[in-house]
Amino acid sequence: MARTPSPISRFIRQNPSRQNSSTQIRKIALQSKDVGFNGKSINPNQNQELGRSVNQQFTDITKEIAQIIRKKSKWERTLSSDFPSINFTDPQFFFEVLKHQNNAFLSLKFFQWLHLHSNFVPDQVSCGLLFDSLLEAKACSAAKYFLEISGFDPDVSLLERYICCLCEGGLIQDAFELFKKFKGTEVCPSIATWNSALLGCLSVGRTDLFWRLYDDMIEFGVVADIETVEYLVRAFCSDGQVLKGYELLREVLEKGLVPRNIAFNALISGFCKQENYGRVSELLHMMVAKNCAPDIYTYQEVISGLCKNRMSLEAFRIFNDLNDRGYAPDRVMYTTMIHGLCEIGWLDEARRLWFDMTNKGILPNEYTYNALINGICKNGEFEEAMKVYKEMRDKGYGESTASYNMMISNLCLVEKVNEAFDLSETMQRKGISRDVITYNALIRGFCKEGRIDESKGLFNELLAHGLQPSTLSYIPLIQNLCEVGDMKEAKRMWNDMQNRGLKPKVCDYDHFITALCKHDCLMEAMGWLIDMLKNKLIPQKMTLERLIQHLSQDEKLDDCVLVFDYMLKIGYSVETEICSSLISKLCKGNKLPSEACLDRILERN
Repeated sequence: MARTPSPISRFIRQNPSRQNSSTQIRKIALQSKDVGFNGKSINPNQNQELGRSVNQQFTDITKEIAQIIRKKSKWERTLSSDFPSINFTDPQFFFEVLKHQNNAFLSLKFFQWLHLHSNFVPDQVSCGLLFDSLLEAKACSAAKYFLEISGFDPDVSLLERYICCLCEGGLIQDAFELFKKFKGTEVCPSIATWNSALLGCLSVGRTDLFWRLYDDMIEFGVVADIETVEYLVRAFCSDGQVLKGYELLREVLEKGLVPRNIAFNALISGFCKQENYGRVSELLHMMVAKNCAPDIYTYQEVISGLCKNRMSLEAFRIFNDLNDRGYAPDRVMYTTMIHGLCEIGWLDEARRLWFDMTNKGILPNEYTYNALINGICKNGEFEEAMKVYKEMRDKGYGESTASYNMMISNLCLVEKVNEAFDLSETMQRKGISRDVITYNALIRGFCKEGRIDESKGLFNELLAHGLQPSTLSYIPLIQNLCEVGDMKEAKRMWNDMQNRGLKPKVCDYDHFITALCKHDCLMEAMGWLIDMLKNKLIPQKMTLERLIQHLSQDEKLDDCVLVFDYMLKIGYSVETEICSSLISKLCKGNKLPSEACLDRILERN
């Protein structure tokens, strides 16, 4: 069965002109017809005074109904019986109520109610007014629903506003589908509409749709403006193609066009991620030369990039320089800098910034508190950290999964696992969801204390709540199981981890091989070593030495020589004791002089 064409499709077929319609819904002045309460027209030859009276009564009733819809709950059940003489299916009645109703959502609700009357057919002017009011209220989902049920064909100006509304509301896919319907027609959206859609794609991280839309825009022959260039630069940066964005910027600057700071900021952020601070410096000088002075957001990108790349001291120098030059850092910049200083152990300077911020009337938020608390914990001042955490909660912050996780992790690090577990129970009582980070911190904490049963219980609880475990959920448990000699359960968990597509680190293999050696499972240890080599993983030197020692003690000299060979091939040096012990074993077994045995080993390399 063929699908009924959508209102948008009908509109595009019926309006082939590229030019926008001059119709402006908001400026329409429609003269009301003389309508009686029963929906019939009044004889124009009747007494004019009677006509004015009837019209006034009609206006009063529509005002009253609009007020009822605003103030009375469940008005839908009684409206028809309260006004039995009103012909609710008359489009003019709907138009009059709409004029007196200043709430787009209530107007839509009234339209839905009228829509239930099978013979109600709204006029296009009324639909235009309602649709326009929904767009004005940024109610893109409601506007989309209205189009679906009303059959209304918006004109070009409304259609473009609808696309912009969808983009602002994050419904990029719906906006993209509308653009696709323009193809093959002579209707072309304005550059402002294209730009709105491009910005919407960037806002939701859909650079795939961004480039498809841009290609369509070029195909339509639309000439990009400086705003389009800004979005192109940002899209390049989002895709990690910062150099292309930079080249585009240079190109438009040579043509005398200067984009807003947002384009420069995107490039600065991109080059900071690449640690290309030469380009960052060049961009800052370029901004000054083009009378596009760097603002606080520009420097925020610089400081944030430096802190993320462990260059907090350089970031701090720039931060202080900004203060000296009269810039006013905001809460985001203070938080970034406090976090960066705490990361390098400059807690006193972080505290100074905290007091400087609060003295200026800038209140810390949850992120600022968390940054300082983490720094205090790293400095070993846990009692002080608890005081700051309590202050944060008293201020209304801290009731989030992230804040609880931060405290739970720090409690586990200082071996206060019981307190951490109590805090996780508090989360549950308050209805704050525990995520895999919460469980991982507790599992690691209990494993650190050798409390493997509690760790396993938490792991099973994690699975029961439908959470997906990570490698960090498994490894502490596997290590504990290895230490107590439960290799069967350790291998079961290891296999389960890999079956979920989780990749262990090299050090995890090392730990497993060492545990197998400790429990005299040497052939299995050799199997794990071979598995590592197949996956192109290089074991630690200490792991290989431990394996040689145990193989030598178990008189598995051929395997010893193989591991010894591998060590030398990858560039590891071998301790004298291990080398002497192995040569002695080989000499004893083969009854050859030590030099001959050593030659045999070295010949292999």
